Amino acid sequence: MEARQIAVGDHVRTVRVGGPQSRHTVLLLPDTGNPPDVYDALSARLHNSDLRTVAIESIDGLDPAGVYAILDDLGVPWANVVGCGAGAELAWQLCSRGFGRFMALVAAGRGHPAVPGADGGVLDSGCPAVEIPTTVVATKTLPRAVAEASGRHVYGEFRVAEVDVADPAAEADHELATEIVLRSGMW
Repeated sequence: MEARQIAVGDHVRTVRVGGPQSRHTVLLLPDTGNPPDVYDALSARLHNSDLRTVAIESIDGLDPAGVYAILDDLGVPWANVVGCGAGAELAWQLCSRGFGRFMALVAAGRGHPAVPGADGGVLDSGCPAVEIPTTVVATKTLPRAVAEASGRHVYGEFRVAEVDVADPAAEADHELATEIVLRSGMW
């Protein structure tokens, strides 16, 4: 994968881009504290499925406007979005407010921000519903019941998958890749 430096406001973001030139691009948003190469093995699997990947190395301080700037700089008009942990929180925000820019969502380890989490807290009660096909991956940190409750905030095809790990990007890339390929395919 090619590492590219992209200026976003007063920050420079490192983005790993790879895979075949395809009309299907997958934007990968990591959890806070993940190493920069957390999505390398997953990306290799996605490249074998004819998917191009754009992996942002760190989302610290990144907001939706910054993500749009990165995609614009790379010439990506629309993308399938995948986020794990805090990256899933950002993915929900992007997809709920970026109608027409995103084709599908896979959120691992976090439910919709308007749904009470495992601790009962709500991150963003005003977060709109997403209007694209969505998969929520239940993990050790996201109970299946919370993942299923996110379906009330998805106006599109919705499914829940479950993995018995805390961080699918680092611990279950093969299962996460399967969910991404299923979600990004135009069946």
